[in-house]
Amino acid sequence: MAELKEEKKVEGVFGGVQLENIEKEENQEVKQNAGTIRQVGSSDNLPAKTGFWSKFKAFWLQEIDWNKEIKVELTPHQQKIEDEINEFLHQEITWEKVHDFLFQEITFGKKK
Repeated sequence: MAELKEEKKVEGVFGGVQLENIEKEENQEVKQNAGTIRQVGSSDNLPAKTGFWSKFKAFWLQEIDWNKEIKVELTPHQQKIEDEINEFLHQEITWEKVHDFLFQEITFGKKK
């Protein structure tokens, strides 16, 4: 390693920075991320705390199998509501029913 007094000039690198080669064992992996170099799997590494944004990004960017079947189980009350909604949405609509709805008698307040 160079002493503070010594100057090692490196071509093609801003500021003349030179990183020493890190010797690694066969089962260790060297990762370089944003200018820091660390060895994965060494005993010097501390456990990393997963932050909120890392969890958020991992959840929203996860791979989704769109061909997988989704099974939904409803409670009896939820099933009753779902059946009523389906019955309402799939009812037969005729011009006579639309006419009766539009031209029904409407009263406001008390009827005398």
